[in-house]
Amino acid sequence: MKVGILTGGGDCPGLNPVIRAIVRSVHNAGGHTIGFLEGWRGAIEGNFEELTPDGTDGIISKGGTILGSSRTNPYKNEKDVDTLIETYNRLGLDTLIAIGGDDTLGVASKLYSERGLNTIGVPKTIDNDLSSTDVTFGFDTCINIVMEAVDRLRTTAESHRRVVVIETMGRHAGWIACYSGIATAADFTLVPEVEVDFEKMCNLLTERRKNGKKYGIVVVSEGAKLSNDDEFITKDAEVDDFGHVSLGGIGDHVANVIEERTGFETRCVTLGHLQRGGTPSAYDRVLGTRLGIHAGRLAKDKNFGKMVALRGTEIVAVPLKDAVTTMRELTPAILSELEEFYTS
Repeated sequence: MKVGILTGGGDCPGLNPVIRAIVRSVHNAGGHTIGFLEGWRGAIEGNFEELTPDGTDGIISKGGTILGSSRTNPYKNEKDVDTLIETYNRLGLDTLIAIGGDDTLGVASKLYSERGLNTIGVPKTIDNDLSSTDVTFGFDTCINIVMEAVDRLRTTAESHRRVVVIETMGRHAGWIACYSGIATAADFTLVPEVEVDFEKMCNLLTERRKNGKKYGIVVVSEGAKLSNDDEFITKDAEVDDFGHVSLGGIGDHVANVIEERTGFETRCVTLGHLQRGGTPSAYDRVLGTRLGIHAGRLAKDKNFGKMVALRGTEIVAVPLKDAVTTMRELTPAILSELEEFYTS
């Protein structure tokens, strides 16, 4: 058995534990693995390196991915799909395990359903918005990074009697902002699932200031919309291979609105790629390892066209096509828990 691995899309804490576990699982089954460099680009161009248990045993604590990543989309050019399949066949692969988010796994799903390529998926995103799995690795590390940043910002906000707006990642779903807001006792949290209510937010900040609180903390997801009809606030109009614009800037806008309406000095901090960096948490190391083990077992059992997923406390296999059809958003129950503290 010969298995190829790649990591696509944005980097994420926990990728290396997944790689390590796949290599070990495949090795234990008598097979060997190669890793394509820089995601689908490496699979197209045939750039890879051999992966061994000894060579990957110490990578569990490393952030990012030893294989590198990119946002290359083979389906942007149909010739690239043909080249990728030629590379797969030339290297004598039995399956290709793609570790990534919605875009990366969407390519893997199409290759399986439309071109008959044996693919397996492992869900990865700090956004925690992939359907068919309860949690994605990287999310836990991310919200802990945001929590630490907000805890530090709280002291300077209180010292200067300011409101601080923290902009987090989260294009279509507000998991990062929501969980971070709860974990840091933020005064208000803005997420894509709920239309921004500036009046409610500013009234709450004003009332809390009257009641003696000398500062304010607001957490906003980069994908929050100003109304149901508004588009995202973007850095520029350029799009990547998957048609995504680069988001950013809503934190500054929210800060300006707060200062104008309340008179409170307000600052914005955009955490950006800081949320992706650093070593994975213990939870993400364990979850990544478990997902990698089961992905290797799917390869051994020739159970292709599947994605490994966490359901409750168990790792299960679900159809790849089901995993990439819908976005997992915040539920009404979680949103109601978040709003429990929106009173003065």
